[in-house]
Amino acid sequence: MESLTLISQSRSLSINPNLRILSSPNVSSTFIPKDVPYFKTQFLKLTGMATRNVIVSAAMTEKPWKRYTGGEAKGFVDEMRLVAMKLHTRQQAQEGEMEAKAPEEQRVEEWEPTLDGYLKFLVDIKVVYDTLEQIIEKPSFPSYGEFRNTGLERSEKLAKDLKWLEEKGYGVPEASSPGVAYAKYLKQLSEKDPQAFICHFYNIYFANTAGGRIIAKKVAEKILDSRELEFYKWDGELSQLLQNVRDKLNKVAENWSREDKNRCLGETEISFKFYREIVRLMLS
Repeated sequence: MESLTLISQSRSLSINPNLRILSSPNVSSTFIPKDVPYFKTQFLKLTGMATRNVIVSAAMTEKPWKRYTGGEAKGFVDEMRLVAMKLHTRQQAQEGEMEAKAPEEQRVEEWEPTLDGYLKFLVDIKVVYDTLEQIIEKPSFPSYGEFRNTGLERSEKLAKDLKWLEEKGYGVPEASSPGVAYAKYLKQLSEKDPQAFICHFYNIYFANTAGGRIIAKKVAEKILDSRELEFYKWDGELSQLLQNVRDKLNKVAENWSREDKNRCLGETEISFKFYREIVRLMLS
């Protein structure tokens, strides 16, 4: 058995001694790893984020995840990528293992974004990037300092886009609960669990450079007269910026135990759930 396993409530399973069951008025029999900090389980219950499919830590082995080809992962970033790809739907990625059950889980080509919804998305995702970049600028843990000035930062770009949209006469809304809730979660997490926080850092920034650009093209064609927003522009060669960050992530993770790495990987689904709540705003 590999270090992480996707467990669906609809499937039968044997109870792992490392798991406990949380009871909640809104969540029935949700399985969460025993080593998840108390603040996190309470936050997830309050925000309704603990739902049907939960990644949990399984046997804590010293062997890292393998690629689908059977080869060993080259570094920890490969492990993070593998877990993230499995959490895509089959409609969104070849490596995806989830079934699409909501509009934002379908192929981007099938989306029907609205201008009002996209404005909500930009405002809420800016709150998340603002928070991430503030955390990195004033780090609670030294390892965060490795990720200053990577070239992937988005806050200033988003500020320019929102200003341009406002000047064009579009009403820019206040931030809504999906973005505010995620930002609050990231702030709390960053102060207590650096490994789990790094998972969110990776998924948020790398998602924007991959699927985010596909979404941008669709939205631009449909509601922005094909204008490319600053949010999807980078100063420098994007592939090199990404590789630089991959190298830094691998370097930081070299000092982690297998348990630390599994805890980071186990945070992936929480990251996906928060992010999908924000992406869903586009279609509202």
